[in-house]
Amino acid sequence: MINHVQHLLLSLGIQSTYLGYHYLCYALSLCMENEDYLISVYKTLYVDVAAHFKTTRYNVEHCIRTAVSRCWYNGNRDLLIQITKYPLNCKPTNSEFIDILYHHLKN
Repeated sequence: MINHVQHLLLSLGIQSTYLGYHYLCYALSLCMENEDYLISVYKTLYVDVAAHFKTTRYNVEHCIRTAVSRCWYNGNRDLLIQITKYPLNCKPTNSEFIDILYHHLKN
């Protein structure tokens, strides 16, 4: 599963040089194991990712937001829009981005 996540993130233009890339890989693997993480991204998912990487949830949130911005402004926005099942007219929030990728990977 992790190879699919890595391939997807790289295809979206999020390189592994971004901490957000690694945080997203781990976050998505957690979501694939337990969908409940999608309901409480800030209070649960970020906390567990932060604990794994020995950082803060604020840093996790910031780095993921940077990765989302990288995808939206300099990456493969067309692919993101293609895998989204609804119109995407502005940059998605972190939670929305994770949800989009989760549902794409699940299908």
